[in-house]
Parts: sequence; structure tokens; C-alpha cells
Amino acid sequence: MDDHPLPSPDRGDLHGADSTDQPIDESSAPGPDTRHTIIVPVDVPMVALLGPADELLRTIERAFPRLDVHVRGNQWTVVGPPAEAALLERLVGELLAVIAAGQPLSRDAVDRSVSMLRQQTTERPADVLTLNILSNRGKKIRPKTLNQKRYVDAIDDNTVVFGIGPAGTGKTYLAMAKAVQALQAKRVNRIILTRPAVEAGERLGFLPGTLTEKIDPYLRPLYDALHDMLDPDSIPRLMAAGTIEVAPLAFMRGRTLNDAFVILDEAQNTSAEQMKMFLTRLGFGSKIVVTGDVTQVDLPAGMQSGLRIVQEILDGIEDVHFAQLTSHDVVRHRLVGEIVDAYGRWDALHADPAETGRGRPRDHRERAESRGGRHPRSAEGRR
Repeated sequence: MDDHPLPSPDRGDLHGADSTDQPIDESSAPGPDTRHTIIVPVDVPMVALLGPADELLRTIERAFPRLDVHVRGNQWTVVGPPAEAALLERLVGELLAVIAAGQPLSRDAVDRSVSMLRQQTTERPADVLTLNILSNRGKKIRPKTLNQKRYVDAIDDNTVVFGIGPAGTGKTYLAMAKAVQALQAKRVNRIILTRPAVEAGERLGFLPGTLTEKIDPYLRPLYDALHDMLDPDSIPRLMAAGTIEVAPLAFMRGRTLNDAFVILDEAQNTSAEQMKMFLTRLGFGSKIVVTGDVTQVDLPAGMQSGLRIVQEILDGIEDVHFAQLTSHDVVRHRLVGEIVDAYGRWDALHADPAETGRGRPRDHRERAESRGGRHPRSAEGRR
């Protein structure tokens, strides 16, 4: 049996060697299983590929339950179905490319690489995982999933982009990273970050202080992201100069935004009229990114979300792109993706047929009100 070395990460193609699967003795493993050998280049530290205490190797074994994997030195011996063995070889090649780019591997990176390979996407996992958007104080901001990379690419290629998906999918964070990147590259002169000042199903009551102090809690997530991407000492200076502006959506009316990177966050809490108002602020040399989650609408009952209908309205318009992210793109705790899926199943089970027929399932608040409840702000809105 011949050994089949993988090419070194700095020598071109990394998808694996020109290898041939060889049948093993049927007495030891009946059926179509083959024995396959993968040789990792000697200049690659195996701990970088296998992880501390073989942590990443265990992750790979869990991802390929039909394969029997043995590693000795820089040689991998794989026994199992030929297609699975070939996929594992491709995975090793992709992980080597990530290592060659100077990026440490993690269990999450391995799992996401396996997922992309199984989806047979045109994009290579290594290209997704090594695309750096921004670096600040040693922290690199990059997409972690295929849909995130496609979202980032769409921002580069289009003037208006909608990033729609559940919590934790990096919609706003990646958009802000692209905004900072554009500002640093002098492709725009300023960044404008905005979101509607809508309470998330709670009555906060009267907020003391100046106007800035009243609206600051609604904009705090945007400030937090800025501190990840810029020197904290530079942020007050940039804001004082108007280079970075963080403001509620109501402050956008009547303006024309030229040479700016504009981000509207929490767009599911805009009305149809507010969405139209915001999009028509677009000026020359500007780019707009709109982010939101249509399953978490906090508008009063009876008010239609502008984000829910805008795709139907703008469908087919050139230079406008809609990027859809899913629970598979959640980059927070593993449970967040499972929680999103669980709520999606519950919503599908309890959807009102009349509403579903019109393409818009009712959210939890609307269903509660239809049973005799009342949204906590409905009375407040009448005051």
C-alpha cells in the first residue's frame, strides 16, 4: 500500500493528494470499506492540527463516525467508506491551509469546515475562515460561516444590503467591521449608525437626563461593537468631529447622506414608512446596510414591520441585495442556535393559517393579544 502525502500548505492545491483508495482484506472489515493513508507535511506541527491533548482529532472523529482514524507521527490511517475517507482528506487539506495562513484552529472551525465540505459549496472552507476584515489590538474580525462570507462579499459588491437572520449571526457586527474598514481605507468620509428607539416588550417609563442620556441605552450595543474595532481613546474624538455618528432613526429624517457608510440596526422595529424614509436618505458615494431579525418584532400590535415587506417591495432592483442568515450561522454559545431552531418549530406549529397564507406568521406578542392579552406598551401609547 502506497502512502499519499498531502502537499505542503505553501505549494498550491491543498485539497489533498493524488491518492487511490485501496480495498482492505474482507476478513478484517467486510463491505466496501477501504484503507486510506494521508501524510501530513513534516514542517506542520501536529499539535497545531490535532489540538492540545488531541482535542481537534476527537472533534474530527465525531464528525466522521463511519471512519476509523489512527494518527501516528505525521501519518493518518483511515479505514471506512471511500467517499468519507476522501472527504476527510479534503478536510485535512483545508485545515492545513488555515494553519498556513497563521490562524489557530478551534473545534468550531473544524465543525464549520466539515459542514461546508458536506454542503459541497463552491467556496473553500479555508477561504471563508481566513478572510480578515479588520484587525485591532491583536483581535481579528472575520466571517466564521459560509453565509457570513457571502454577506460580507455582498456588502462589497452592492450599494444597499439587507442582512436578515436570528440573533447571534453577526449581522450588525460584520457590517460595522466593514464600515470601519471602509473608513480606514478612505472609501467613505464617515460612519452613521442608527436604530429605532423601541423598547423590547418592556415599559421603561420616564427616563431622566438629557436627550442623549435618554436614547443612549438603545444605542449601547453599537457603542460596544465600536470599542471592539477602534482604539477606545479615538472614539470620542471621531464622534466629536462627526466622523462617526450614532443616532436614533428619527434623527435621519430630512437628511441626505453622502460619502457615508450607513447601518440601520434592529430594522424589524421600523414601520413601513420609516423604512422608506431611511432608504431614501441614500446619497452619492454612500453604502447602506440594514440588519434585523423578523422573528423579534417589538412594534405595537397592528403596526407592520418595514423589514418584513421590504424584500417584496424592492425585489428585482439592481444593486440591492438580501442576505439571509440562519441558525447555522449563530456564532454565540452553541445553545443559541438550538434555541432559535426550537422557537422556529414552535412558531411553525402555532402559526395562524390566515396569516401564514399571506406570507407573514404572527409573532408571540400578536398571538398573545389575540387570546385576550395586551401588549405592555399599548396603553402607554394612548397616553
